[in-house]
Amino acid sequence: MTTETTETTGISGTTGTAGTAGISGGAVTTGNSRSTGSTGSTEGTGGTGNSTALDELLGELREYLSPVPPAMSLPPRAFASPELYEREREVIFARSWVLIGHVDQFARPGDYLALDIAGEPVVVTRGKDGALHGMSPVCRHRLMPLVEPGQGNTKDFTCSYHLWRYDLSGKLIAATHMRNNPDFDPASCRLPGFAVEEWHGLVYVNLDPEARPLAEELALVEAEMTNYRLDDMVLVSHWTEDWNCNWKVAVENGYENYHAIGFHPETVKPLMTGGIDMDVHYDSPTVSRLLTPAGNPTPPAVLPLTEEEQKVLYSFRVFPCGSIATFGETIAWLSLIPVSLDRTIVRGGTLMPRQLVEQVGLENLRGPLEKFTEQVNAEDRRGLEAVQRSITSRYAARGHLSPKEPGLLAFYRSLAHAVAR
Repeated sequence: MTTETTETTGISGTTGTAGTAGISGGAVTTGNSRSTGSTGSTEGTGGTGNSTALDELLGELREYLSPVPPAMSLPPRAFASPELYEREREVIFARSWVLIGHVDQFARPGDYLALDIAGEPVVVTRGKDGALHGMSPVCRHRLMPLVEPGQGNTKDFTCSYHLWRYDLSGKLIAATHMRNNPDFDPASCRLPGFAVEEWHGLVYVNLDPEARPLAEELALVEAEMTNYRLDDMVLVSHWTEDWNCNWKVAVENGYENYHAIGFHPETVKPLMTGGIDMDVHYDSPTVSRLLTPAGNPTPPAVLPLTEEEQKVLYSFRVFPCGSIATFGETIAWLSLIPVSLDRTIVRGGTLMPRQLVEQVGLENLRGPLEKFTEQVNAEDRRGLEAVQRSITSRYAARGHLSPKEPGLLAFYRSLAHAVAR
């Protein structure tokens, strides 16, 4: 577990009544209220009309901070307001830890992953020094992107505009025809750096280079997941998809199992032999643990999971958009990253114990996993894009939450803590 700057058991299977004590009843426990920096104030909201509308929306969101929050869904305009999205960009995505991948995607020096986080270009590299580096891939000369979104391997980044070159840590190593400019100091020219943290194989980036380490927030999760041996997990499959919906439409879907009966009747629902109830633990504005009864678990072949651990599908969320979920000896990671108000890039992968992969064979495992994931993602995408199309209906209104949805209020509370305090 390392941090580089350059640049998740209380076990039960019950669900409380939404809207009662705590966040959503007896199934929710609340930990400390520290934040990893995804907070902000309400000033600077634009012109008078837009400011008033945003202030009213923030007031509604602020209700989720109450000891007894409303058991209601988010206001529809929370998914469609350009002003709220701009605020989210500044007070959430400019200063929060965003899950982007797994260390297996950065196995060799020169491996890189380029992506967009809420409109901000980002690239993370494995340097020749063996460290992970995060930086802005925009040339310091005249704003040309140095790399397009995607992943690959390179010895450096060369600007295709005027051939300026930067090394894997962001340092300028060549600038053509600049010697006769006395005001230019190549030694002080480098790409702005971001914080990068590897947590047991999972790679997170924070646009704030001075961000507090994420590991501090995940101490309890780390202890509870010891027997999953995350450091010895292998990336069996991974994917990137582009969904036409607001990031919150996608994220809130992952905070409840209720939708499995509608979106996934033949894929996910049959796996939930213990039912769709969820036990929610709100540890902080950054971390929530969501525990689901496993029902009839398959005994582990490799991992030393206890009987109690086998009875629970353990998962946790790192606000704003990252999630980790266990299914026996398989672990799925997912990150739902906005690139615009109504567009979200979905990044995810599946991890399995190295010993199991060696026994069964990577390709024998990958095919069935990719087929299953593709089907589940298609079901989610179809449904969530339909929700997005309904958001601007003149009849759109907040809905009453089911007792099967206690996790939503955990997400709403974190959102309100970030944008409306």
